[in-house]
Amino acid sequence: MAFSTAGGGSPRAEINITPMIDILLVLIIVFMVVVSMSQQKGLDAQIPQPANENSAPPPERTIVIQIAWKADNQPPSLKINEEDVKWDDLHDRLSKIFTGRVERVAFVKGDDDVDFEFVADAIDIARSSGVQRIGLLTRTGPETP
Repeated sequence: MAFSTAGGGSPRAEINITPMIDILLVLIIVFMVVVSMSQQKGLDAQIPQPANENSAPPPERTIVIQIAWKADNQPPSLKINEEDVKWDDLHDRLSKIFTGRVERVAFVKGDDDVDFEFVADAIDIARSSGVQRIGLLTRTGPETP
């Protein structure tokens, strides 16, 4: 009787990676779905470009909505081109101003002490009254103490 001893080593342990790859692919798909759902639409902002004298609208066509802080916990005062306006009348005034205009651009300028909530409210009211592009004005130059 002859026994074969060729190739009689110990059995090799092999790792089956197919289930691990399946799990990783499912995790990647779930991650892609969650990321695509979590992207929110925000306010479209344009990066400021260098000043060009030819592209600026004339000063009489520029609409500036200015929000100034008031004391005594009252809502801030509101002006359109240095003319006092009440918050309740802002929508109607902007609608009248922009009726028939081709360029529907307005600028919002808020004092340093004004909460951004009021600036956001002014932007929302301007958007609802037909303004297509809104710019935010800031102070330039050195700050004074």
